[in-house]
Amino acid sequence: MDKLMIMWIAAIVVFIVIEAATVGLTSIWFAVGALAALVAEIFGAEFWVQMVCFLIVSIVALIATKPLAKKVNASYQPTNADMIIGMEGFVKEKIDNTAGTGAVSVGGKMWTARASDDEKTYDEGEKVAVIRIEGVKLIVTAAGAPAPAEENKEEQE
Repeated sequence: MDKLMIMWIAAIVVFIVIEAATVGLTSIWFAVGALAALVAEIFGAEFWVQMVCFLIVSIVALIATKPLAKKVNASYQPTNADMIIGMEGFVKEKIDNTAGTGAVSVGGKMWTARASDDEKTYDEGEKVAVIRIEGVKLIVTAAGAPAPAEENKEEQE
């Protein structure tokens, strides 16, 4: 086996591994292009011909599968956690950022929670609204209250 054949086989493997490791279609076109270049190498084509094959086949594969790529990437569904932003729930354990305590029930599930304002506390039974998620904690504010200015600013960006 010569060095160019090994290079094209390695390229195919690398592009397929990258594709397998990512969520959407990102590098499969280059794997197809590298396969075409490998075929050109097997038939004894010069390196510049192999590169032209790689580029042309990669571009054609990209153009041909672009509608499929859009469909795959457009099928993103928010996670269950994303869907609770904006929902309201009830405090089940007093929320006190200073003490590091707090739990709320939202959508029938228990979550650890913190107040959006470090100075604010919420007592058990109070109604709160989820404004964002940080790690595994819900950041909440009083139900019906507008989101604090810094959250509004982040949403606009």
